[in-house]
Amino acid sequence: MVGYGTNYPRQVHHRAASIVSYKENSSFISCRGGYYTWFGGQQSDPNVLVGALVGGPDQNDNFVDGRDNYQQTEPTTYNNSPMVGVLARLQGGNAGIIVLLDAISLVCVF
Repeated sequence: MVGYGTNYPRQVHHRAASIVSYKENSSFISCRGGYYTWFGGQQSDPNVLVGALVGGPDQNDNFVDGRDNYQQTEPTTYNNSPMVGVLARLQGGNAGIIVLLDAISLVCVF
């Protein structure tokens, strides 16, 4: 998860995270300039996507933190959506837990 702990991904495959903020540098940055100067650079992201989930380590538990390694550093929404659904259901109290357990048992049957 980006932005948490001391050893989080610092080169997320995300153009807005990898380019300098307009608040820090208000000069014009062309599309190509943004790509070659910022996105293609090796520096850490100037805009940290706090809370973003990336692909994570490979099958051998290796992680290469580089923007060109989109398989492991691409931020996604589908990684955390199941967790959000479970937490939302649990927020419903005991009734939510019972419905959640029923749903899990139905999935396991099929």
